[in-house]
Amino acid sequence: MFRSSTEEVTTGGDTPEGGQLGGVSPMDRSGPNETTSYGPASASSNSSYQSLDEGSTSSSHGPSHPPMASAQLHHSVRLGRTNTSLLMTTTDSSSIRSHGGTPVLRRTVGSHPASTLLNDHSATSCSSATTTSGASVIVAVVEGRGLARGEIGMASLNLKCPELVLSQFADTGTYAKVITKIHILVPLEILMPDTSSEKGKGTKLFNLITENFPGVAFTAIQRKYFNERKGLEYIQQLCAPEFGTVIMEVQAKYYCLAAAAALLKYLEFIQNSVYAAKSLKVSFKGSEQTAMIDSASASNLELVVNNRDHRSEHSLLGVLNHTKTPGGARRLRSNILEPLVDVDTINIRLDTIQELLQDEELFFGLKNAIGHFLDIDQLLSVLVQIPKQETVQVAEAKITHVIQLKHTLDLVPRLRMVLKNCKTALLKAYSTSLEDNRFDMILEQIKTVINDDTTYLKGSLNMRTQKCYAVRPNINEFLDIARRAYTEIVDDIAGLVNQMGEKYGLPIRTSFNSARGFFIQMRLEGVVLPEGKLPSEFIKVTKHRNNYGFTTADLMKMNDRCDEALREIFHMSYVVICQLLSTVHEHIHCLYKLSDAVSMLDMLLSLANACTISDYVRPEFTDTLAIKQGRHPILERMAGQRPVSNNSYISEGSNFVIITGPNMSGKSTYLKQVALCQIMAQIGSFVPAEYASVCVADQIFTRIGVDDDFETNSSTFMLEMKEISYIIHNVSDRSLIIIDELGRGTSAEEGIGICHSVCEVLLSLKAFTLFATHFLELCQLESLYPNVENQHMEVQHTRSSDTGAEGVVYTYVLNRGCSEESHYGLRAAEMTALPSNIIQEAKKMASKVSQHLLAKHHSDPETQRQRAVYHLATRLLQAARNSRLDPDSLRMYLKGLKKQYEAELQAAGQPASIDTEEE
Repeated sequence: MFRSSTEEVTTGGDTPEGGQLGGVSPMDRSGPNETTSYGPASASSNSSYQSLDEGSTSSSHGPSHPPMASAQLHHSVRLGRTNTSLLMTTTDSSSIRSHGGTPVLRRTVGSHPASTLLNDHSATSCSSATTTSGASVIVAVVEGRGLARGEIGMASLNLKCPELVLSQFADTGTYAKVITKIHILVPLEILMPDTSSEKGKGTKLFNLITENFPGVAFTAIQRKYFNERKGLEYIQQLCAPEFGTVIMEVQAKYYCLAAAAALLKYLEFIQNSVYAAKSLKVSFKGSEQTAMIDSASASNLELVVNNRDHRSEHSLLGVLNHTKTPGGARRLRSNILEPLVDVDTINIRLDTIQELLQDEELFFGLKNAIGHFLDIDQLLSVLVQIPKQETVQVAEAKITHVIQLKHTLDLVPRLRMVLKNCKTALLKAYSTSLEDNRFDMILEQIKTVINDDTTYLKGSLNMRTQKCYAVRPNINEFLDIARRAYTEIVDDIAGLVNQMGEKYGLPIRTSFNSARGFFIQMRLEGVVLPEGKLPSEFIKVTKHRNNYGFTTADLMKMNDRCDEALREIFHMSYVVICQLLSTVHEHIHCLYKLSDAVSMLDMLLSLANACTISDYVRPEFTDTLAIKQGRHPILERMAGQRPVSNNSYISEGSNFVIITGPNMSGKSTYLKQVALCQIMAQIGSFVPAEYASVCVADQIFTRIGVDDDFETNSSTFMLEMKEISYIIHNVSDRSLIIIDELGRGTSAEEGIGICHSVCEVLLSLKAFTLFATHFLELCQLESLYPNVENQHMEVQHTRSSDTGAEGVVYTYVLNRGCSEESHYGLRAAEMTALPSNIIQEAKKMASKVSQHLLAKHHSDPETQRQRAVYHLATRLLQAARNSRLDPDSLRMYLKGLKKQYEAELQAAGQPASIDTEEE
């Protein structure tokens, strides 16, 4: 019969001979004064390796397998014996403790946070998919030692999605990329080698992880389990054949293989189950495939969470998220945090969205078809696992999973029909992939075992009935007998309740919920109870609004008989279903294709849906950032009306824009608007503008105002310097940099000096930079560097006809040139309750200081001439690269350039001298 799932496991005891996972990894052979790096394991180091299948059927080293499920064992991979001493310590990362040796850890199976997740066996649909349903990713991280320090491998697996993702970092900004990647994953738990925190002194990586993720569970694993040879063996055994090319890609990535070995072993321990052979999707994702947005920038831009209210939908994800499935919501979130950098892939997505917007029948047909799918990733995750213990809960869950699988496959023909006449490349590709006859093959195999009318239904009683009668009759004679007994008990319960109603003359009815089983319910409206109370035969009475709920001793006994009959039904159904699942595992790849298609289609439908709510335009991709009448997408959603739109233009010839203007004039909003439009374009979305041309950025950095951090005892100024240092050390020529109010945490002189120095460093790069500041002195950079352009947020001054008081009207419009406003901080102070005598005195002092600090610098005519030549040259190069004008339009454009150049020369006091021949 079934074994209890609350059986305790004591760890830290003696390891059975030969029961250790693997031998000593090459990275563990060095002595205290030696250095080592990863490399292929030598033959001499393999003598103590345990075979992957060794002991897999031995009952002395782990829980036994279900009687009939044992037939699947040759299809599964047992990652060595369950050596529970692999755990060194599991704790909150904010309080890492050093232990001398392996502690004894007692834990009830299923009490681990990850085990709790795995016990949630439902794969629900999502009509209004939320961003995340809680952390469910476990990450293993390992860093090289000695000469290889700084080379980092990472492996992650979402407990709700059976995809093992491998990453390896070894280039510039390794630590920053690792921290950013972990932030994106939102981990439930982080695994690292115990040697990363030896003697209470952690490595740089260890300290960074514990500082950045104080609320995430941290588990130290013995270093020997980070074994690259075992990692490669596990991947070869577990990877589905269709994803087999990843093996060639990662076989020399020793660090991510080592992380994978520890992660998979640990997952077997906490899940108390093994993955079926050739059932996992394994992928290698390098940092160069997507744009990097660090966690601070993601927070500053409110990409996935609103900073004021975490429950608010006023974030970029909230604006774009109209997904119908959890998989689509996860994919959209991932894309926003890691935008694409490949223009061809982006344009393929844009083509698809354009077709969806132009073909109304396709749009609504897809939307309706997608909305009925469950969480396919989560369903896949439980289907590919083979439990080590047979319990009632496991049996019932597996039956549910097969019903959900049948429901999912029943939806495929409908999706095929919708995609049948599509035109764009991506939709055609998904249409072709859904024509795979393996979908029909799996469904036919399921229907040989599962009743045709069995389907996924909401409601505990409905689903209980579906599970009870899921397996076809005449497959197992004892199962049919158990179901007849169950039916008789349910009929007896209904009869008992009817008798009770007639006996006491009360309008009672039979009800059911998963906690109480069958019970009696009665509405109080219009009911007169004898002697004003319920008969004494009714026990365990509860009252909810106008309803009484209660039971009787006889009904409780019938419930017990009913549960016993159900246990027999689930047990015998499970035996049949295990045999069915072993066949399904052979064709698991097509289910991965279905999951990919549904989540991508759902995301693209969501992006298309956003276009129908607001007036968005398809972006182009060139070497210039040019946005005509761009709008802030989040502000547009919040305001319920169009915010003030602005033009943006950044090119190679003017890649550094200094923005000035008073407080509250809209500088910060404009900066965020540009970054958000950039990200929207790179995920394949239309953008809120009349026209948009975007240059793909490989990194997006932001430095936006912060307050003091009391937890780390860091001042505003120190936090500013850390952020700027991070940008300078990681920036590339293809980055987009947003800097707002740098240097405000120190004196004016020091602030101007720091800003000037930072600007000069960034000016030496080709990165596109938007630099908002109150330091008007920085505007003089335009006269020193030809690629600097001054812009300002315009304000209008008013004077009251009654009182003569001056006022300021913020237009939120961006114009060329430096702001001519002075002392606008004092103007803002005038709007507060600050006494007028204080403000007047402040104005006098500010005027005196300005006379000493502000020196007028005018560039000489030769500098202005060189600037005009530089602008002309860069505009001609840009036209040569990107122009798609016809000859007549191009001729007009060039004439305009000539007039602009001559005007700049005349302004510099130089003779205009361009000789051209009229054609």
